[in-house]
Amino acid sequence: MGDLYRLIAFDLDGTLIDSRRDLADSANDLVVELGGQPLAEDDIANMVGEGASLLVRRALAAAHVNEPDDAVARFLEFYDRRLLNYTAPYPGIVDVVRHARQHARVVVLTNKPKGPAVKILDGLGMADLFDDVLGGDGPLPRKPDPAGLVALMDTAGAVSETTMMVGDSPVDYRTAINAQVKPCMVSFGFGFAKFSAAEAGALECVAADAAALHRAIADWLT
Repeated sequence: MGDLYRLIAFDLDGTLIDSRRDLADSANDLVVELGGQPLAEDDIANMVGEGASLLVRRALAAAHVNEPDDAVARFLEFYDRRLLNYTAPYPGIVDVVRHARQHARVVVLTNKPKGPAVKILDGLGMADLFDDVLGGDGPLPRKPDPAGLVALMDTAGAVSETTMMVGDSPVDYRTAINAQVKPCMVSFGFGFAKFSAAEAGALECVAADAAALHRAIADWLT
């Protein structure tokens, strides 16, 4: 679909979908099972963005419980039961992706394992909007390493000047910079709080809502 020489890569959690409660509840399921006290949702949300292993490690460390060998697998079991309890697309984001798809190849680049990512997109009726989904559990290193984004660019026939990375966190921003592509950050995502005030103020492209993201993408496409 669209101009295959242009590519727009979207982060998933905090960019396309608000998944913070289901992630937090799943992490707390694990914490409680291991004898700890539940953590605040906001605290767990701040741990999201660099893959399931780091989320689990951070949550268990914050709860002062030891991490067993099967901790990540157990977390993913809990999460698989909760994927769509509260998770939903951010308002207006589906229309943003539809518009982008008219002019570029659109993909998801996430540090979440691909299985849950695809299940969520399918359950929300969004799977057909994307040409590809690249998760954090494949052979390529996770963001902010640019290898995954570069691979998606190669598949699309895109170059740095014709690629945009849309995300909500410093990890997404660094991925874009490392790949030398256009970064556009969404301040409505729960990962945006990880930017310092100085970092946020220096960002060239920040969208406060879906309408602003639509305009930013349209401006970039012209």
